[in-house]
Amino acid sequence: MTDLSEQVAVVTGSSRGLGRAIALRYAALGAKVVVNYASGKTAADDTVRAIEAGGGTAIAVHGDMSQLSDIERLFTTAVAQFGKVDIAVANAGIEVIDQAIADATEEQFDRLFALNTKGAFFTLQAAARHVVDGGRIIFIGSSTTAFALPGLGLYGSSKMAPRYIVEVLAKEIGHRGVTVNSIIPTATQDAGVFSAGDNAEGFAFIEEMRPIKNGATVDAVADAAEYLAGPLSSFVSGQHLLLSGGLHI
Repeated sequence: MTDLSEQVAVVTGSSRGLGRAIALRYAALGAKVVVNYASGKTAADDTVRAIEAGGGTAIAVHGDMSQLSDIERLFTTAVAQFGKVDIAVANAGIEVIDQAIADATEEQFDRLFALNTKGAFFTLQAAARHVVDGGRIIFIGSSTTAFALPGLGLYGSSKMAPRYIVEVLAKEIGHRGVTVNSIIPTATQDAGVFSAGDNAEGFAFIEEMRPIKNGATVDAVADAAEYLAGPLSSFVSGQHLLLSGGLHI
């Protein structure tokens, strides 16, 4: 099992879904965790309580990751509370699906790109500035950047720029021993638009196409996040780990 004792992890958008699963996993492995949320304070507090119930340490920090001042405050709060940041996970994002490019609105574009693109860029920038030498930076991307599908052009394009940034940042700060990678999940149960049984028909359709039939879960994403945060991935950087169950073979 990975040992993250004495390490500090910042996970954006971690009150629910993928971010919550990653925050819980890191805490279970010994890390002190900064749980970020933009809305849903109750859910964030529940995540902190779950971590503390398991013997871990966590704080919840409100912040809109589309706002540069909130991004910086998140990291400075982590340093003030715990003394450093070892692991940063840029997870905060929003989804719009079944939206043809020809019908997309300026409001939709601005909303998605403000968080998924601008927010991710400056979260990765803040991580590069604050994460200690030998640390880990992880971006949670989307398989829409690996496999084009009708109705996903707006969402996928908003996630494409950070995917490129991961590769550039890996080269720019690799001399510090910091790794920068992304996790690229396909549709995942209990995350995003597939939370709480939403869009069950769409999820079932994707599952049917996967060679591995045991389902994509938030714990599978947390497994990947554990690997990329731990010592076994110390020579892995600038990479995109696709979690598809063989869908894209």
